[in-house]
Amino acid sequence: MPRMQRCCFICLTALALTALALNTAAVAQQPAPSTADAVFLRFDKNKDGKLVKQELPPGLLRLLTRADADKDGVLTKDEIQKSGIRIRFTRPGGQNGRSSEFTIPAIKDLMRVDRDTRPTRQAMINSAFVLKTQPHAVQGDKYVIVTDHVEPSYRESLARLAGHRQGVILQVDDLSLLYKDPQAMEALRQKLRDVGVRYVAIAPRLASFRENMLLGMWQILATLDDDPQLDAYPGVLLASDPQKFAALIERSIQHKGVGKANPLRPFAISQVRTATELRSLQKAGVMRKMFSALGYATPTLAIYGTQARNALKLEAADIWNVHCETRQKFVKQLPEPAAREFHKASLVIMHGHGIPGMSCGMDVDGIPRDFSGKVLLCGSCFSAAPAVSDLPAMSRAPGGYTVGQRDAFAQRAIDNGATVVFAHMRLNSGFPHLFPVLESWMAGQSVGQAYQQLLNALIALQDLQPDQFVVRPQAAGRRLPQNRLLYVVFGDPALTPLGDLSPKPKTR
Repeated sequence: MPRMQRCCFICLTALALTALALNTAAVAQQPAPSTADAVFLRFDKNKDGKLVKQELPPGLLRLLTRADADKDGVLTKDEIQKSGIRIRFTRPGGQNGRSSEFTIPAIKDLMRVDRDTRPTRQAMINSAFVLKTQPHAVQGDKYVIVTDHVEPSYRESLARLAGHRQGVILQVDDLSLLYKDPQAMEALRQKLRDVGVRYVAIAPRLASFRENMLLGMWQILATLDDDPQLDAYPGVLLASDPQKFAALIERSIQHKGVGKANPLRPFAISQVRTATELRSLQKAGVMRKMFSALGYATPTLAIYGTQARNALKLEAADIWNVHCETRQKFVKQLPEPAAREFHKASLVIMHGHGIPGMSCGMDVDGIPRDFSGKVLLCGSCFSAAPAVSDLPAMSRAPGGYTVGQRDAFAQRAIDNGATVVFAHMRLNSGFPHLFPVLESWMAGQSVGQAYQQLLNALIALQDLQPDQFVVRPQAAGRRLPQNRLLYVVFGDPALTPLGDLSPKPKTR
């Protein structure tokens, strides 16, 4: 992750006519604006459609001279467009003079990457690429629940789900220790083969939900046949107490995908940590543009850090910009109009940094208590952090945040009523891995299908073999190839979260 400087400045050089274009969007339902629109969005503070010397920073005064065709001391959009001048934003003192362009690309224009096609350096900096995934067929047709729950209340909920899905329950002693027992793993593997598994709902006790528990299950599912790919569609069922677990199961059974009676209502949340770190804001723009093309508005909350006071902002009636008071004090309350839109939302997509207790600038205590029926995709680190970890503790997370022991964002969302949550136990790669899951769900695939395709693509990308999935104590460290396999999708694997998303008229 590149080092972010404390401020940015705008530099117009003699190469301005050939420099890279700056594109931004005031309203993402419309095409990305030209350079003139971007300049006026940033500097026309009184919104009178004119720029004068007092409104421009020193680095852009030459723009006034070069583009002011009638020499009246006032710039118009038409004058800038006709001048052909292009502008670039540069970080001072370092980063090899790398320009910090803000663009809002269309999904179709983003590079699809795999082991043979790698992203460019600029795409890596901005997380502006998408992992390529593909279907991987499974042979069975049975719904299987694997659990170590023994309490009657949990077992009753699982029996209800198994009855609904016409599935079976396979009991193990302790999911958190299963990976340490080759004989127990082989016994479960054989049972899955014998029953003809298609969907596997992994239902651990709260104390069993750990990194190697998940990785051990991937090892089993990747060795049902000879290829190193997962051969079943997984999902994780977890809640903090029996009542919340029963509610999750009931929501899963009652869930209905997008339709006339249940229109899609997306909501985006993005974090802007510093004035130059705009990739998460970019992803909000990407989502707005994509959903707009399908006929849906995407209300957006942008959360700005203490180093982002002067950062670029997207402007629209359904965009709300809020600021954190201090570096470690996060947003706990949404602006009232944003809260109303959030309440109506069926799909929430978040981009930004995270630690246990915070995702994308929002404090876990700020999660609305009524998260009923929502599908959440959270692209932040530690958004599904376990209460007890198999891996060494980290004191600092990307973004410079202090890591402490607090509730995970995803767990609180499930407890508060979410039906499906995509998150990560440790260091999340964000949009490039989040979007393929959303894309699969938008194509009508189930929770488990999208989850399996993401994991299989990551296994292929890392060239990991099943016996390398589990993290051994001697290999545990900050940079682990297995980290990429620690994505978690809480939800019934056979559930279809979204359904048909063919173009429809706007719902707002």
